[in-house]
Amino acid sequence: MNLAAIQSALRERNIDAWLFYDHHHRDPIAYRVLGLPDGMMVTRRWFYLIPAQGQPVKLVHKIEAGHLDSVPGTKHLYAGWQELFENVKGMLANYRDIAMQYSPNNLIFTVSLVDGGTLEMIRGLGKNVVSSGDLVAQFEATLTDEQMKTHYAARDLIDGITAAAFKEIGQRVRNGGTTELEIQKWFLEAFHRENLVTDDAPIVAVNANSGNPHYEPRADQPVPIREGDFVLLDVWAKKDTPGAVYYDITWTGFVGKKPSQKQREIFEIVRAARDVGVKTVQDAISAGCQIAGWEVDHAVRAHIKNAGYGEYFIHRTGHSIGTEVHANGANMDDLEIHDERRILPNSCFSIEPGIYLPEFGVRSEVNVLVHPTSAEVTGQIQREIVII
Repeated sequence: MNLAAIQSALRERNIDAWLFYDHHHRDPIAYRVLGLPDGMMVTRRWFYLIPAQGQPVKLVHKIEAGHLDSVPGTKHLYAGWQELFENVKGMLANYRDIAMQYSPNNLIFTVSLVDGGTLEMIRGLGKNVVSSGDLVAQFEATLTDEQMKTHYAARDLIDGITAAAFKEIGQRVRNGGTTELEIQKWFLEAFHRENLVTDDAPIVAVNANSGNPHYEPRADQPVPIREGDFVLLDVWAKKDTPGAVYYDITWTGFVGKKPSQKQREIFEIVRAARDVGVKTVQDAISAGCQIAGWEVDHAVRAHIKNAGYGEYFIHRTGHSIGTEVHANGANMDDLEIHDERRILPNSCFSIEPGIYLPEFGVRSEVNVLVHPTSAEVTGQIQREIVII
């Protein structure tokens, strides 16, 4: 935990204090931000208050009195509910605006973890509970220089593996055939060789299956890949080292000499929308302007709507990327939520518009890494449908 940085962030945002609260490991964000051990048995409620200035305050149950010993601050103990309430009241006495893992209307549901009863208790003390969303993004989803290096290392490997996968598909199709599941297995074997790990296997989807954004190949329903098929590959992984950051891309290809006119048309619309998203971010960052995730989605979605395919773009434009492939920074989203979180320096995220038709779907995904005065696409950028 970086106490000085947290307190500085609170002062920058004019928030009086950040209140962490947990039992039974319901708030994993608290453990990551505070650097608490994962393996603690937490059967009783604990609270940890970090004020914008001054010493933090701990409140722990008497039978789990050591749970917050790894973080600084004054410790208070309780046993009964009356003691808990009085201690919480005392902790918060000098503060009004309290950040918690809460989001109005549960919009940012990955951050909104505090239960309604606890919110009622804090508000009942006359406190104004504000969302910790931007704070969480700063301390969970901004990267160190070393973490950026792990992202680049994963990029170098995954870009090469993905290019090799298209070649492997072509060779197998012309030498006896293959299936989605067999190519997915090929990816996992390549990951293992290159010391890459992933939370889920890559997506290998042909034809109508590529129109399902979260399609998963199934062993009980193997789907062959044949001449004339449209193929989508969604590939994400990270180095198998502590603190490593994911790299996550989606490319599309065609098994044969020439994709259909419709496939080329949809690809070109998606490609252009992706480029609109990248330019929107780069222009704002280079101009020194703050920009929120929803603004990027809005620009990308407008391009696809203007092309007549708005109803077929059914997910957000992009997601935060960190040590988890879906991290807790700003998402490029004005569809599923209106994400007002700022895009922060040293953050990484995907831009991945898609159009999903009944017969096939196109998604084109790149990763954007934001620096203090610039933003870059970190990997190769698909310009044409890959001819397999």
